[in-house]
Amino acid sequence: MNFFTHLECVKCGERFEPDKPWHTCPKCNGPLMARYDLERARQILKREEISRREASIWRYHELLPVQRSENRVSLGEGFTPLIRAKKLEKELDFSYLFIKDESQNPTGSFKSRGQATAISMALELGIKEVSIPSAGNAASAMSAYAAAAGLKAHVYMPEDSPTTFMTECKAFGARIYLIKGIITDCAKVASEDVKKYGRYDVSTLKEPYRLEGKKTMGYEIAEQMNWEIPDVIIYPTGGGTGLIGMWKAFDEMEKLGWIGRKRPRMVTVQPAGCAPIVKAFKEGKDHAEFWEGAQTIAYGLRVPAAVGDYLMLRILRESKGTAVAVSDEQIIEATKLMAKVQGIFACPEGGATLAAFKILREQNWIKDGERVILFNTGTGLKYPHVWK
Repeated sequence: MNFFTHLECVKCGERFEPDKPWHTCPKCNGPLMARYDLERARQILKREEISRREASIWRYHELLPVQRSENRVSLGEGFTPLIRAKKLEKELDFSYLFIKDESQNPTGSFKSRGQATAISMALELGIKEVSIPSAGNAASAMSAYAAAAGLKAHVYMPEDSPTTFMTECKAFGARIYLIKGIITDCAKVASEDVKKYGRYDVSTLKEPYRLEGKKTMGYEIAEQMNWEIPDVIIYPTGGGTGLIGMWKAFDEMEKLGWIGRKRPRMVTVQPAGCAPIVKAFKEGKDHAEFWEGAQTIAYGLRVPAAVGDYLMLRILRESKGTAVAVSDEQIIEATKLMAKVQGIFACPEGGATLAAFKILREQNWIKDGERVILFNTGTGLKYPHVWK
C-alpha cells in the first residue's frame, strides 16, 4: 500500500504524474514535491502501528514515493537516536537539550536518508546513471546507494574537498571529477554533463525524492518524543533540504491526525564565512544573494546560493524562528565541547548547532524550560584535517 499520488510544483502549483524522471518544473523551473492522499492515509494508517515497525526510514513507506518494495535500496538508514544530552544540560545550565545524532546512519551522515529515496526512485524509473555535485557527504551517500542499486555514479567535487570523501566515493566505485572552485562551480559542470550524457541529476531540489528521505527526520522526532513537538530545532543549513523536508513532515503529520497544530521554531545556522540565508533573513528579503568568497571548515555549509532559499526563509518566518551565523572558531570550540562533555564526536556542521544554541541562550531567545533539538548531521571522523 502506498499513498503517493503526484508531483506538484511549489512555485506555480502545476501537477505532474510521477511516471518518468522529473527534475524541476518544466513550466517555471520551480522545485517539485511529492504529494500524498493524506485523507485516505488518515483512515488507514495509525501511528501506533508505525511504532511497531522496523527501525528505518521505511517504517513510513506508505508516505514515501517508492511504489514497489523490491525497489527500496536500503543500508539500514534512519531512526537514529534522539539523545537527551544530560551532561551538556548540566554544563550549560539548561533543562531540556536533545541531540538527533545522524552520524549513526550507514554512510555516517543524514545524507543516507535522501540518497536512499532518490536512488530507490531512480531504480524504479529505470535509470542507469546518476550524477551529483557535492562537497562531501552527499557524494559518498549517493555513491554507496548507487553501488547497492547497481547504478553508475558520477560525482563532481571541489578539488579542495577532504580526501576522506574522495576515498569513500572511490571505494563505492563512483567516477570522481575534481572541479576548481566551490559547489556552485561543480553544479555548472555537472549540469552540462547531465544534459550531454542523459544522466539523472540528484542534486539538492533538482529532483523531488531526496526531500522525501530527509522529511523522515521530522516523523522520527515526533515519534521519539511521544508525538509531541519540540519548541526549537536548530539545524545546520547548506542547501536546506532537511529543513524543508521536516517542515513538510509536520504538515503531513497534522493532516494524518498524528500531531496537533504546534510547530517548532526553526533555526538555521550557517558559518560566518558563508551565511546567505542568515543575511537575507536579517534583511527581511525573500531570496538570498549569492555569497561571494565563501569559505568555512564546514564544507557541507559552503553553499553560496541555494535553490530553495525562498522556501527556507518562508519556513523560518512562519515558524517564528531565526537564523544565526557562527565563526569557524566557535564551531571548533562547540564541536570539542560536545565530544568532551557528551561523548558525541560531531561533524563541524553539527558542532555549529551547539555554537548557535549558546548564542541564542545568551540572547534569551531560547527560554528556560523549552525543549531544544540540535542536529548533528554527520561524524567528525571525516574531517581529520580540522582537528589537528
